[in-house]
Order: sequence, then C-alpha cells, then structure tokens
Amino acid sequence: MSAIAGIWRFDGRPGPEADCRRMLAAQEIYGPHEGGLWSAGPLALGRRLFRTLPEDIHDRQPLRSRDGRLALAADIRIDNRDELSGALGLTAANTIKLCDASILMASLERWGLGTLDRLVGDFAFVLWDEHARALTLARDFNGQRPLHYHRGRDFFAFASMPKGLHALAEIPRAPDERTIAEFVALIPQNTSRTYFAGIERVMPAQVVTVTRDGLSSRLYWNPQQPDAAGAVAGDFVEGFRHHLDQATQARLRGGGGRVGAHLSAGFDSSAVTATAARLLAQSGGKIIAYTAVPREGYADTDRSGRLVDEGPLAAETAALYPNIEHILIRSGHLSQVAGLDRSYFLCDRPILNPSNSVWVQAINDAARDRKLTVMLTGQAGNMTFSYRGFELLPELLRSGRLFSYWREAAAFAANTGMSRRSTFAAAIGPFLPLGFWQWAKRTFSNDPRNVLTYTAIRPESLAAFDLAALSRERGVDTTFRRGRSGYDRRLQGLRRQDIGNHNKGTLGGWGLDHRDPTADKRLVEYCLRIPTGHFMVGGVQRAFARTALADRLPAAVLQRSGIAYQAADWHEGLTAARGDVADAVAEIAGCASAAKILDIERMRRMVQDWPGSGWERGDVVKHYRLALLRGISAGHFLRKASGGN
Repeated sequence: MSAIAGIWRFDGRPGPEADCRRMLAAQEIYGPHEGGLWSAGPLALGRRLFRTLPEDIHDRQPLRSRDGRLALAADIRIDNRDELSGALGLTAANTIKLCDASILMASLERWGLGTLDRLVGDFAFVLWDEHARALTLARDFNGQRPLHYHRGRDFFAFASMPKGLHALAEIPRAPDERTIAEFVALIPQNTSRTYFAGIERVMPAQVVTVTRDGLSSRLYWNPQQPDAAGAVAGDFVEGFRHHLDQATQARLRGGGGRVGAHLSAGFDSSAVTATAARLLAQSGGKIIAYTAVPREGYADTDRSGRLVDEGPLAAETAALYPNIEHILIRSGHLSQVAGLDRSYFLCDRPILNPSNSVWVQAINDAARDRKLTVMLTGQAGNMTFSYRGFELLPELLRSGRLFSYWREAAAFAANTGMSRRSTFAAAIGPFLPLGFWQWAKRTFSNDPRNVLTYTAIRPESLAAFDLAALSRERGVDTTFRRGRSGYDRRLQGLRRQDIGNHNKGTLGGWGLDHRDPTADKRLVEYCLRIPTGHFMVGGVQRAFARTALADRLPAAVLQRSGIAYQAADWHEGLTAARGDVADAVAEIAGCASAAKILDIERMRRMVQDWPGSGWERGDVVKHYRLALLRGISAGHFLRKASGGN
C-alpha cells in the first residue's frame, strides 16, 4: 500500500516539491518503507510505500510513461494481474519484475481510462497528463483505498488522507459541521464533502478530472440489472463458488502463508475464512481466525433473540479445517472512549460504532503480536451472496403476482414470528408516500425508530441543517423503510460503503492490510445477476448463501437464523469507564460546534441516569450503544478538529 500526495500551483509559484514533501511526511505512518517524488514546474507528486506485496520491491513511484507524457502516483493492489498482463502481451518473466503500479501505467498507456473497466482490485491513483495539462484522480468501486483533495483559489492539492493536506498552511484544519450533523443523524454520505471543512473525497467508483479551468467528475462503475428470467438458483451456485475462490486467492498474495481473518457465526466472514483455509491448505499455509466473544461466565440473554456468543458456532467452522487456529478475543472490559484520540489520528474521521471499534482494535492488537500483515474480512457479503432477500415481497406485489406473494409472505411470517399484518406493511411500505409511511410508523408501530431516540442530534439541528429535506433528497428514511427492488437495495448498499480511511488507519496503526474478498468486483457483479427470488425461498432469508456455502460451512452455521453480534458484554467496559464518559461529555460541551449539533443535556442525563441492569433491552441499546457513544465520537472529532493545524 502507499500514501500518495501532490500539488499543482496554477499561479506558477515555485516550491511545489517542498510542499509535496511536507504532505508525504505527514502521512509517513502509512508508508514507512520508502518515499519518492517527481516534479515538473508548478506540479509535484509523490508517494510513501508500505510494502505488503512481493512485487513492492520493484516499486519506484512516481512512474513516467515511456513517451514522458504521463506521470502516475498510485496506491494499488491489482487482483487480476495475470489477466491484464496477458492482454498487454507481457511475459511471465517480465510481469514478475513489475509492481502493480507499473502494470497500471502500462494499462493506462494502452487503454487510457478504459483501464478502469478492466481493473480489479483496491486502488486510488492520480495521473498527470502533460499534453492535456490535466490531473485525473480515481478510486476503486467499493472505496477500499482513500483519496482526498482540496480546491484552492490558485492551487489544487491531493493526498491519501486529510492529514496530508493539513500539512499545507493554506488548508487550515476545521470540522465540516454539516457533514458531522449528517453523520450523527445517520444520513449516508453521497457527496464529495468530508468531515473536514475544505477537504473533499474522491467518491468510490469516481473519476475526477482537474484542469486550470475547473473540476469535473463522473462515476465509471454503473452496472445494469441483467435479465435473469427463468434462471434457477442452481445455475449460479458453481459460478459463485468459482468467484469466491478466485477473489480470496487474489487477496492471499503477500501474506506469506500465514493470514489473519475475522470469523463470526455469520455467513460472510465464515465463508471467507473457510475458503482461505481450503486454498492455503494446498501449500501448507495457515489461517489465524479471530472471534470476539463475551467474557467467560457472561450469562445475559438478548431478549430480541440475537446470538450473544458467536464463539461456539465460529469454532464449528474452524474445526472443519486443520489449518485454522481459532482465537477468542474478550474485549468487553475495555473502554470505548479510551481509544478515541488514537482513532482520530489514524483514521481522520469520527468512528461510527465505538463499541465495535473496541473489539476490532483488540483483534488488531492480537494479529500484530503474531506479526501478521494481512487480515481478511467479509464486510460486503450482506450486499452480495448473503443478501437477505426481503425485497422479494415488494417485487411480487409490484408485478401483481399476488398468489406468490401470499405464499412467500405467510412462510416468512411463520419463520420469523413477524405477524402477517406487519409483513404486509413492510412489503407495501416502499410504495406509500414517505410522509404517510412515517406517520403510520409513529402511530401504529411498537418501534417507531425516531431519529431522536437512537442518535444524539439536537432537535434544533434537524431544522438548522434541514436534515429532513436532505434525507428525502438522498432517499434516506430514518424509519428504515424497505426497498422496492432487491437489486436496487443491494446496489444502494454497495454504493454507500467507503471504508478507505479505516483501512488506511489499520495499516498505519497495526501494519495490517485489511482485504475483503466479498468486495471483489467480479464477485459483486456476478452476485448482482442473481434474481431476488433466489435469496428468499419459502420465506427463508439468505437461501442462496445457505445452498452455495454448503460445500464449506457446517450445517449449524448454515441453519442459524436471527442476528448475532460480537462482544455482547460491551456495556461492562462502558460502565467501568463511566467517569471517563462523563469527562468526555463535559469536554465536548465546551466545544461550540459540538454544542450546536449534539444534545449535550440529554447526553449528560444519560450519564447521570446510568442503568444498573437491562443492557440487553432495545431502548437501553438505542440510548447508550447508539446515541451516547456515537454522540461522544462525533463530539470528540469536533473538539479535536477545531484545534487548527
């Protein structure tokens, strides 16, 4: 992986090399192994390298094209190297001596930006075209690698992380209050704005072109829903298995035969871990699989029916493969507020779920102690092969297939315990006017999901930032209304993902390269071809995954229903740190931006009215795990980001 940076001064002012060096130095934690810089007149670009791939020993970035026209700085791992090399006519002897950025440069010389349609992997790159006098910035379709930029009056600057841009005196560090308000209200980002004022992001699947005259952008990944009429689920099973094997194999590169993996009781991480174990067994390799579990003796039961200890089911998956070493991580005693300073420094953004962050960081600590460098995850699985499939019911209603709807809805209600009335309401909801739906939800539902209950947003902020109108504009419903189409639902979920900052922070903080086979472009596009009716069958959700993963996961995992979550004893660490929580709220109250956005008085009351029990109840989870902790995360960011450069 690399951290990249650069600056283009339109006014011809000298010294872009010194500016670029400062930007690279600010990001050295993400690239401690080697630096490189290239400049030409008012332009300079460079990169810092973190060696994670065998071919990185050949990385001599920034790169120049053979005719001198192009200059490239790239943060990239190519997962279809052989395919691209073959299309370029490169021999195996030549390819082995090329880093991934060199293959990217050769592809750009041959196909221009058409390369983006051919490229599979995680990447963010910047390309200078001397003839066109233009910079092009691009990111992978799923946002696995970050890239940020600043548009100044007489210059343009870019860097992997915001801290690289803040190395320039002309870009003062300050929070973007509107974006933070959206974050607190759980409105997904779909613009280039970031959490820092004046700093924008290249969005996933986006190409940004910069000239002296201005900036333009476009999305290059726009999959179209295929016609799969008449297809049966079995038609897709073997193809999916091939794509999962291929995606996982590509992400083992550079792991040295010892790779870490997150392993829960769910389908996604289990499928990735099992697949990696099968592939590594062929060469004597090993998987170190980590599962976050409650402390020994933790006996609370979740009244919503969720699985509170994923250890036993994860162990069943691990037991199928002799080359999996299964390690349980107990982090419930740790404080959710203790690591906020470090997370701010590493990720340059607020943490969405501080409770999850605790056990993720505990796994990172354990993996670092084992000197692992690659960690496999399965975060995109819910929108690919293990999609639940509920949107089949709205699809059946819309197409007038009422008998099929009645049969599936009745089976779904029987399987989940949800009433037929509630099932029908959820299925018809996407077709109702939003205002009517929200009124009905408030009036008749036992779970109205008012944004003021599960977030710490000030009621006045909803109006001040016009967040209700923004939610409608972005198609966001704070009552979590179902979608009309399974395809649209999955595509929407994929487009909302952007974990580049977290991935870079994990690399800088722990030396771990997080890789997600479920986010492989080939796998994603294949799974988008699967009709919604294959994901819910006979009222059983995730039916496709249950069938397709039967060759690699135990029956107990495949047959499990309901929701699980890791580290169910999160509240114990929070309670132990209650004094620190109170101090954090007090510090946040002194920040003007935080007081403008957050309901500080409500957060104080929550600290004062601390529950003595009942932490598994939905209302307590909403108030403390969601509203209070996310509010502290946002307030902490606002306080730190308001401190200047």
